Amino acid sequence: MSPKAICLLSGGLDSATTLYAAKAKGYEVRALTIHYGQLHERELECAKKLAQGVAIEHQVMALSLPWKGSALLDASIPVPTGRSDQEMAHGIPVTYVPARNTIFLAVAASYAEASGSAILLIGANILDYSGYPDCRPEYFKSLEETLRLGTKAGAEGRRLSIEAPLLKLSKKEIIEWGMRLGVPYDKTWSCYQGQKAPCGACDACQLRAKGFREAGHEDPLLNYEKSSH
Repeated sequence: MSPKAICLLSGGLDSATTLYAAKAKGYEVRALTIHYGQLHERELECAKKLAQGVAIEHQVMALSLPWKGSALLDASIPVPTGRSDQEMAHGIPVTYVPARNTIFLAVAASYAEASGSAILLIGANILDYSGYPDCRPEYFKSLEETLRLGTKAGAEGRRLSIEAPLLKLSKKEIIEWGMRLGVPYDKTWSCYQGQKAPCGACDACQLRAKGFREAGHEDPLLNYEKSSH
């Protein structure tokens, strides 16, 4: 019997690659997308297309974070642009959403318990972008123990495991793997700006561009955007 898993699917490059990697591994995957008030809502439509493309169950949950606290939630906080690799590697950026992964994984754990799944999948990555504290290996290990202690599944010996297959891969390596898996990157969205086309200057856009460049591939999303104007 195939292991059952819940994949947190944002609609971004990393989560799409994680989804396809899980499918290739033989997991029976369900997708979970959280609509948490992010300004770059286009990724939600991408998540829907990605889930439809592999014909899996897809839950979209609306979640309000009215206190904001992030440039991804508050239009009055400018999204950083044009930052160097060195600048991105130091400090926690204003695009950090307070406790986002903890919230998302807690929701995914609830979905997992209800569906009889034992694996939580997340496209977290620390190599190219290490500014988020909730993307560290020790964080995931600690949260696994919390879920063991605080869920019926854990109490009955059915441990919920958190898998982050991209955690220690560079964007170049992620894209190379995704290309081999057939990930439709034209159906993903990375830009932090809530616009029709990628801004090309925010951290997410720059890291995506660097990954495709180093992998020796053109970003199909940019080709699509050019052809649609």
